Amino acid sequence: MIDDLPYRRVGEPKVGGIVCVADHASAYVPDDIELGVAPELLKTHIAYDIGTDGIADRMGRRHGIAAHIATVSRLVCDLHRTEDSPAVLPTSSDGHLIPGNIGANLDSRLERFHRPYHEALAQWLDDANPELIVALHSFTPKLESKIEDRPWEVGLLYNQDDSAARHAIRLFGEEGLTVGDNEPYSGKELNATMDRHAEAHGRKYITVEIRQDLISTKAEQARWAGLITDVANRVALALKAEG
Repeated sequence: MIDDLPYRRVGEPKVGGIVCVADHASAYVPDDIELGVAPELLKTHIAYDIGTDGIADRMGRRHGIAAHIATVSRLVCDLHRTEDSPAVLPTSSDGHLIPGNIGANLDSRLERFHRPYHEALAQWLDDANPELIVALHSFTPKLESKIEDRPWEVGLLYNQDDSAARHAIRLFGEEGLTVGDNEPYSGKELNATMDRHAEAHGRKYITVEIRQDLISTKAEQARWAGLITDVANRVALALKAEG
């Protein structure tokens, strides 16, 4: 965390342009919070969305898409949940108990992490008035607690407004990728940040989920940063053409 803020910014948003939001980019746990989990678990998908920090950072530094990037682990406070969701302060994740969160002070975590993150994001988006938001996430190829096939290389999530997602699904597919339509999760059930900051304001967005084994290295992250930027720009053009 920088200056005790639960987010950092990369790049300057172009008013009316494209921006990126990465809610689960960090595995950082502040020294004064004891989660009670094995240190090696903080290097896995239960602590953060592997690869997203590098992609969002590169989009901001190299591709002109400014990024609002979380700097605290989802295990400390899940910024991609509503304040009243039990999962905002998770007591378990993919079969692993998070004992330090059992009985923890929820309002303290919300006040320290969740509220500053979303209040700052709201103001940033109001100032930028973006034509498109890229909400960036990644997913593990295999959950420990569930047997399921996850063949998708990238997925597009949405809730009520799928207008931008439809274009992105087509464009990623044209790149030869196996694309999930509201997979591996459904945005009908899990879309908290975009529900609040995009759909509630009529802003267009694409929520991009990338399979983590495809973005584990800096080279792979650089490739995906370029690909997502290209797709996002073409989505924005398609939306403009639709009027």
